[in-house]
Amino acid sequence: MRGLTIAFDLDGTLVDTAPDLVAATNFILDSLGGEPMPEAALRPWISYGARRMIVEAIAHRGISLDEAETDRHLELFLDHYTANIARHSRPFPGTLAALDRFIEEGAILTVCTNKRESLSRLLLDQLGMSSRFRAIAGRDTFPVCKPDPGHLTGAIRLAGGDAHRAVMVGDSGVDIATAKSAGIPVVGVTFGYTETPVANLNPDAIIAHYDELDSAIRRLDASVTRLPRSVT
Repeated sequence: MRGLTIAFDLDGTLVDTAPDLVAATNFILDSLGGEPMPEAALRPWISYGARRMIVEAIAHRGISLDEAETDRHLELFLDHYTANIARHSRPFPGTLAALDRFIEEGAILTVCTNKRESLSRLLLDQLGMSSRFRAIAGRDTFPVCKPDPGHLTGAIRLAGGDAHRAVMVGDSGVDIATAKSAGIPVVGVTFGYTETPVANLNPDAIIAHYDELDSAIRRLDASVTRLPRSVT
């Protein structure tokens, strides 16, 4: 595994952030006089970012906001979320042990997330995870973000890795589409936030627990030189 770069999505892949993101969304609904939304209804929108969560939540509650009002409430959301970013968010079972094993074997770890870089760093800092990653690339780190493949290849490059020997790990259609566009093998996790079952998104491998990631990545790493190359 030495020299292999493993790029991880953050929300729904490394960390179960849904409780704090849903709480921030319901904070906005409460400020608008709307009833809170259940976590299950909001989880599928997490991969699309905070603004999309707000838009979907207020639409479900029959609340109408113009663009300027939505922007203002997005800032309120971010203020509340920043202050409570790791109140209930935790790494998924087995995550830390798996990351440490990869590092011990010489893998390069990077984060490729559509969460803002500052929030990503804050969350990983508060959970004691930041030092495990050579780079953290958020939605605002580069001029492009997922599903643009340049976000993934940029995250790999920022970590000092080689996109021709890399694997992506993610939970959503956005992650899988990004990896496929970049010509990089992708592992889909079943415990994330996608509305569509991961198997229907056709990743190169699927895991239900981090204990399964080692073997999945070894299989992909062994075949990576035989995969088509479209990375730039």
